[in-house]
Amino acid sequence: MTVHDLPPALVALVRRGLVIPAHPLALTRDRRLDERAQRALTRYYLAAGAGGLAVGVHTTQFEIHDPRTGLLRPVWQLAAETATTWLRRRAAPVLLVAGVCGPTRQAVREALLARELGYHAALLSLASLRDAPLAALLEHCRRVAEILPLFGFYLQPAVGGRILPYAFWRRFAEIDNVLAIKIAPFNRYRTLDVVRAVGDAGRAEEIALYTGNDDSLVWDLLTPFRLRTAGGVRTVRIVGGLLGQWAVGTRRAVALLAEIQALPPAGPVPRALLVRAAELTDSNAAIFDAAHDFAGCLPGIHAVLHRQGLMPGVWCLDRQATLSPGQAAEIARVHRAYPHLHDDAFVRAHLAEWRA
Repeated sequence: MTVHDLPPALVALVRRGLVIPAHPLALTRDRRLDERAQRALTRYYLAAGAGGLAVGVHTTQFEIHDPRTGLLRPVWQLAAETATTWLRRRAAPVLLVAGVCGPTRQAVREALLARELGYHAALLSLASLRDAPLAALLEHCRRVAEILPLFGFYLQPAVGGRILPYAFWRRFAEIDNVLAIKIAPFNRYRTLDVVRAVGDAGRAEEIALYTGNDDSLVWDLLTPFRLRTAGGVRTVRIVGGLLGQWAVGTRRAVALLAEIQALPPAGPVPRALLVRAAELTDSNAAIFDAAHDFAGCLPGIHAVLHRQGLMPGVWCLDRQATLSPGQAAEIARVHRAYPHLHDDAFVRAHLAEWRA
C-alpha cells in the first residue's frame, strides 16, 4: 500500500493537520487487556473529534510487541474495529496509525499485520536499532515502506529513542512512501533538523510534519519555519500533533488545533495562546513526570483517565512502571489549576455510552 492508495480526502486531512492521540492500553488489575475500557477510550477519542488514532506506540506500551504478551493483534484489531463501527456516525475519515517496532524482520511482519487489519500508516520506531549505522536505518525504513506508508518517528532518547541527525532525515524524506513525520526529540535543535531536512528535500507539501514535543506543542504549531532551500525560500509548518499528551484532554486539543489553524498566516499570535502554551507544558511536566526523567509518564496518563472513569487503574505491563513519588500530587495540582485543559465534564456526560 502506498500514499497514493489512501483515500485522497484522508491524505488532504493529514496534510492540513489532525489531532492524533497516542492510544493508551487499558489493563485489569491482573494485567490482562480490559476490552470494555479499551473500547471506551477509542470511542472517547473519536467522539472528541480526533482525526486519527496511533495504536501500538510508546503510550500503548512497547511491551505489547513482545509475542509472549499475545496482545499486539488483539489491541490493534480492537481499535480498528471500534473505530470502523463508531465512524458510521460521522462523515470525516480517521487515520489509523500502527506503531511498528523491532529489527527489520519483526517490523516487516508487524507492518503486514497492520495492513491486514486496515491501518493506513506505520509509525516506525527505531529504538531497537540503537547502534545501527544510518545506511542500515534507511534500508530498514525502505523495507517497511514497501508495505505501508511511513509516519516517521523521532522519539526522544529519554524514553528509548536515539539521536537522528539532519543527514538521516534528509535521506528519509527522499523515500517516496512517507506520509508524515512525528517530531518528538524534546529538543529545539533536533526539531529543526527534521524541518530543515523536509524543506531541503522539496517535500514540505507532501510530507506532513506533526509535533510529538509535548513540552512545546503549541509553539511548534504556531511557528512558521522560514527556510532558504535550493528551490528558494520556503515556509514550512508543523500542522498537527501525534501526542501522548493528547491522550487526555482530547476534546480541548481538537479545539486548540482548530483555533491555531484559523489564525491569519501573517497575523499576530494572541497572548492567550502563549499563556495556554505554558499551561500545557506545566500540565505535561506533571502528567509525564519530567521531575523524574519521565519514569512515570505512562502511569501519569493512566491516572488522569482513571480519575475520569475511563480506565480501571494505572497498571502497566511493566510492574515497575508506577507513579513516581509526589507525581499524584502534581497531577492533582495541574488539574485544579487548569480546568479549561481537561475533559472531565465531557467524559462524565458520555462515559456510560462509551462503556456500553
